[in-house]
Amino acid sequence: MPIYMDRHDLPENVTAAQVAELHQQDLKIQDRFGCRGLTYWCDEHRNTAFCLIEAPDVTAITAMHNHAHGQVPNRIIEVNPALVEAFLGRIQDPEKNGPDAPTTIDESAFRVVMLVLLELPSTVPRVSERTDLLVERFGQTMLDLFLAFEGKLVRRNDNHLVTSFRSVANAIRAAFEIRLQFEKNKALKNMGASVKIGLSAGEPVTDKPAIFEDAIRLVERMCRIVKGEIILSSEVRELYDKEMPRGLPDRKKTHCLSPVDQQFLTALMDFTESAWKKADVKVDDFEKPIGCSRSQFYRKLVSLTGKSPNTFLKEYRLHEARRLLDRHTWNVSEVAFETGFNSPSYFSKCFQQQYGRTPSDYLAEPAD
Repeated sequence: MPIYMDRHDLPENVTAAQVAELHQQDLKIQDRFGCRGLTYWCDEHRNTAFCLIEAPDVTAITAMHNHAHGQVPNRIIEVNPALVEAFLGRIQDPEKNGPDAPTTIDESAFRVVMLVLLELPSTVPRVSERTDLLVERFGQTMLDLFLAFEGKLVRRNDNHLVTSFRSVANAIRAAFEIRLQFEKNKALKNMGASVKIGLSAGEPVTDKPAIFEDAIRLVERMCRIVKGEIILSSEVRELYDKEMPRGLPDRKKTHCLSPVDQQFLTALMDFTESAWKKADVKVDDFEKPIGCSRSQFYRKLVSLTGKSPNTFLKEYRLHEARRLLDRHTWNVSEVAFETGFNSPSYFSKCFQQQYGRTPSDYLAEPAD
């Protein structure tokens, strides 16, 4: 059967002990609805609870909760148990230390999400034994650091790693240590490689269909377009300041987004992702959906990304074009028109300026 996670927005002053009692009421009748309660998380501070349940469908979960105590979920999503364990550390109730141990779970499901992106120069060939070895070794260094700072690896894919942390202080310490280890790695630095680290935070179930989707989407966007070495969401910065009043270890290496920055980033990327394929999209088209004048948009974009609007849009398209070429299913002309370029010749010119070889040469390189 599929496994689901539901979200309960709790009334104020509801305690973890009361949530534990509701959980026990679910367990008493779960068989009637074909459900099996695996575990739950309760956060008195944020007034949220999240249940992990094996069930035939969403309707069965709602019916079970309603029959047991009337506290139906605000939201239910289907989840991959491996991802739940990677983010939250368990998929069953915590082990009891003795028969008299309390059954109440007072544990938050809120997590800090870190994305580490190791960027290689655009001129580096896609396949290189030496490059692969250097990246693999640095990847192992990062895995060791995650373990040392109590982070849990969620996903590792080529040159980026996603990790979950309970403590914002540990997450930021890990970020600065990764930067330090990268600075010591002369081989990668001499190659022209760079590291970007983004940190966001959030809860597992929101209004999106995937677990921690809001936090993951934000950190991916931060690392993709925001300038800086270590980039913090506004919530991560606020939480860190509360946890560590002395402030960040090195403010010069961090780009801390304000709530206004974050709102701009979200609006910018929502529109860009919906419009970038259209060849006739212009800079002026960004103003209305983002809600600012042309001059305001220009200033804000340069401040956030270090790029003019035209450069930003062109490089976004080239990045997507490179991903399409990596699939080896389309030719150069098809990729050019698919990614919003008016002509294959102009696309080839821009691609060569950005990546140091033509799209045709890039296609001719051996793939992984």
